[in-house]
Amino acid sequence: MENPEAKARMQTSTIGSLSEAQVCHPKPNLKIRGYTLIELTVVIVLIGLTVVLTVPKFRYSLLTDDLKGTVRRMIGTIRTLRNEAVRERQAFMLHFDLETNRLWVESAKATEEELAEAHSKAFQLPEGVRIMDVWSRGRGKQAAGEAAIRFTEKGYVEPSVIHLGAKDGREFTLILSPFLGKVEVLEEYVDFVGL
Repeated sequence: MENPEAKARMQTSTIGSLSEAQVCHPKPNLKIRGYTLIELTVVIVLIGLTVVLTVPKFRYSLLTDDLKGTVRRMIGTIRTLRNEAVRERQAFMLHFDLETNRLWVESAKATEEELAEAHSKAFQLPEGVRIMDVWSRGRGKQAAGEAAIRFTEKGYVEPSVIHLGAKDGREFTLILSPFLGKVEVLEEYVDFVGL
């Protein structure tokens, strides 16, 4: 015979006591909740609006900075000269006119007419940018007149440094590596006198 007190204290399983309606149609748990389509749409629109408003300003400031644009152009010119020197197997000179802020390229095998044409088609730096000086190991620092950097037919360049400045006081230093084909850019004036 069963003791009613023991039966009340004993836990029983509820597995077999579910009705058929509870098994077929369980109640939804209202505590678990996801994001609605409207909420996701609002977040995507806000992110898109932020990107649309900020990216053009960033691109504008990056592309319209004359000093940085000039630095990029000089790096491209130096890399192109190295490649051309190796491909054509001839020396090239990168000339700088420090008074007029112009630069041009001359081939070692150029005729007088080609030299005059290269000088007349020299790249003029933007208004607010100037070539401060050019340093090379053999000639030292040149801050006036004309300076030149030689690229050999093997693509080597004499150890050189180009200093560029802007009207707002910013200065860049471009360091040409003789053998590696690298141009190191520093956003400050680094003096190489005495090296």
